[in-house]
Amino acid sequence: MSAFLTPEQLAHRTARAVDAAVRAARGLGLTVTGPRVLHDVFSVVVHLEPAPVVARVLTVLPHYADLASQATRQRAELGVVRWLADRGVPVIPPSPLVPAEPVQVDGFSMTFWQYVEPAPDAEPDYVANCGLVAGLHAAMRDYPGELSFLSAAEPRFIEDSLALLAERPDLVEPADLDRAGREWRALEPMVRSRAEFEARFPGIDLRPVHGDCPPANIFPSLHGNLYADFEMVTLGPVEWDLAGLGPDGEAAYDREADRLGLRRLDRDVLRFVTAVGMLRGLAALALAPQLPMLVEAIGPLVEQWRSTPFAGGLAD
Repeated sequence: MSAFLTPEQLAHRTARAVDAAVRAARGLGLTVTGPRVLHDVFSVVVHLEPAPVVARVLTVLPHYADLASQATRQRAELGVVRWLADRGVPVIPPSPLVPAEPVQVDGFSMTFWQYVEPAPDAEPDYVANCGLVAGLHAAMRDYPGELSFLSAAEPRFIEDSLALLAERPDLVEPADLDRAGREWRALEPMVRSRAEFEARFPGIDLRPVHGDCPPANIFPSLHGNLYADFEMVTLGPVEWDLAGLGPDGEAAYDREADRLGLRRLDRDVLRFVTAVGMLRGLAALALAPQLPMLVEAIGPLVEQWRSTPFAGGLAD
């Protein structure tokens, strides 16, 4: 595993991503004179001013994520969000000024979205947002497109990262890595196989879900809350979208599910998805050389994980 990128190298990557987005946008006929970075973590999100368009450029990725696999994931996102927007669901839609297709420039894969003005001084209310997720699940229920089972869990990423982290005791302590490996062996069959999941959790319906903690991806715009960032959209149990959000968030979801005639969250499935989510979070430390801030950001999750039952209490 490589050394950590320096601040200068991180700034250079951001500049390259912005330049690629500008060149792609101009190639699609947009006028761009003042690109402005809005967000820069796993992706560089840039407002292509004065065009009312935002480019999201993937930058921090596992080594096996080639341009073809990135585009496949991006097409799934664009397809779901366009379908929701056409039905009046409050989402940040793909930009109507360019084709709703991934564009690849200079080794980057990117998508283009409508620029939405944020509400000033808005503070996210994650508990209230958990209730809003039930409405999203109701809206996504009839999506006709094909989605892969629990692709948002990224089983290859977890497995690959645990192997890489075996060479980095500076990032994960050997005892923690040993436990993570044993947990993954217990949980992996239910992540990789729909049949295994359904055998372990009979009667739990699978449906299109957001895939990437939607309570944290609800955008407060000037005109109300909008669902955003469907990069990890997947077929799975609704519990996947509530993993690790705690009893208050779960109760908020259940109240709204009751109102909408949806099923309540299943506690065993919640334990399963939370255990998988924590392993995926720990595995993200393998990306720390590309994104050094992850070391500090993931530290509290590792501490929390150490205090939880092995594999969520679902394995011996």
